[in-house]
Amino acid sequence: MTNSSTKIKTRDFHQVSKGWNIIGNLVAGIFSFLCVFPFVFVMIISFTDEKTLATNGYSIFPEKWSLEAYKYVFETGDTLLRSYGVTIFITVVGTIISLCVISLYAYAISRKSFRYRNFFSFFAFFTMLFNGGMVPTYIVATQLLDLKDSIWALVWPLAVNAFYIMILRTFYSTSVPDAIIESGKIDGASEITIFYKLVLPLSLPGLATIGLFSTLGYWNDWFNALLYIDDPNLVPLQSMLMRIETSMQFILQNSQNTSLSMEALQSLPQDTARMAMVVLATGPIILAYPFFQRYFIQGLTIGAVKE
Repeated sequence: MTNSSTKIKTRDFHQVSKGWNIIGNLVAGIFSFLCVFPFVFVMIISFTDEKTLATNGYSIFPEKWSLEAYKYVFETGDTLLRSYGVTIFITVVGTIISLCVISLYAYAISRKSFRYRNFFSFFAFFTMLFNGGMVPTYIVATQLLDLKDSIWALVWPLAVNAFYIMILRTFYSTSVPDAIIESGKIDGASEITIFYKLVLPLSLPGLATIGLFSTLGYWNDWFNALLYIDDPNLVPLQSMLMRIETSMQFILQNSQNTSLSMEALQSLPQDTARMAMVVLATGPIILAYPFFQRYFIQGLTIGAVKE
């Protein structure tokens, strides 16, 4: 009798668990769809004919498809492909430099044996609360470091982030045991060897998380280009798209003073071109997420459970 009742309770428990599992999957699926749908909808609008969009409004299934928005963006921004190359360069190089500097700095202040760890921790933390301001930063970058109209003006200002240092320092403190470092010292390894061969292999989740943050920061940066870049050959993607948007608004606002006909102005892909810019700016960086996803989740959850 006892065994049969136990089987019934176990079977009921599994049935309830399966039902909640289905509900949880449905909720997660709906939430994922709501997250992905806006970008898909933006892509649909970017491929919609401008006149159809003005007549019928936004629609998931437009009556007429068109590539005029993308043609306008590529024709207006004749250096768009060059801007892609500049953005890819500063993203790759900047992320590598950022990871090198941040990982070394965070590792140093995470070690209790480092005498000046409190000073350098405060030195990094203080910059999160106060900074020199835009004018001193501009003077240092242009006059002291001579970064005006240089590709490095888009790399160095974002190379070090104090918040990322604090995240990685906590990661080192919670996930890298002191026993491993001590074993390396007993074997006669130097600090660089310990860091390269023992610490880094254990720190992939944290490094991937910081790398993803840095990649997004470099890819979406446009403000530094606005400050330091006048050479059209060094304009990154985000700044180039902003300039295309500004020029399009200028043409529409000063239509009476231009030689364009009214029909040409009406056919100008205004809304669809904006959506095409969003797709061009966002699409490539989305491809980076699958490579970082596994380490990104581990990096966010590390240290969440106290042993």
